[in-house]
Amino acid sequence: MGCGPGTVALELAGRVGFVFAVDPAAGMLEQGRALAEERGVRNIWWQQGDSSTLLAMGLPPLDSAVMGKSYHWMDRVQVLDDLNKLTIERAGVVILSAGPPGTTPLPGPVVAEVRAAYLGAVRRAGRGVYPEPEESYQATVERSPFSAVDVVPFDQVVVRSLGELIGLQLSNSYSTPAQLGERREAFEEDLREALLKFDSSGRYEETIHTEALIATRP
Repeated sequence: MGCGPGTVALELAGRVGFVFAVDPAAGMLEQGRALAEERGVRNIWWQQGDSSTLLAMGLPPLDSAVMGKSYHWMDRVQVLDDLNKLTIERAGVVILSAGPPGTTPLPGPVVAEVRAAYLGAVRRAGRGVYPEPEESYQATVERSPFSAVDVVPFDQVVVRSLGELIGLQLSNSYSTPAQLGERREAFEEDLREALLKFDSSGRYEETIHTEALIATRP
């Protein structure tokens, strides 16, 4: 759910029989299809939709549901109730990077400084600003039908090229091309210059801390 270009779906495909990859953005799904084709992945069904349309998608009984940061943007209580109706008895719900965005480190102060110069210091989201959740994801899930919760933390060292790091910023909800508008090229150029000044190698290492919140029915 909220699959984007298939970041999680493509990894899951080799471990399960079939994946339903759902996202509201047609462009994200198109990128996902292209990546699946490139990698020879044939067991993903790409479906446009969002958490509010789950019960109307005609999905079969599901063995599990997986979400990343997309969970933040959903009606978090309602989507768990809907998944309770859509999943088999032994199903689980997995939320990656469980907790408010920010628990996973951002690309760094260099990126944040350039972004703030263009979009302001307040974290943006679409046409508004980022809404802080009133309670932790874990607390929300523990009040749901999937109240048996385990949290598995893990770290991953990621090395990105200059182009990949800049591209990452344009994929984030708080610095999309739509928000930058006509200033997109200037933003990219200023960010490129700032990053190369910070590290002229063009390779940027980051340790990503992630939590997998794994929830099942008790």
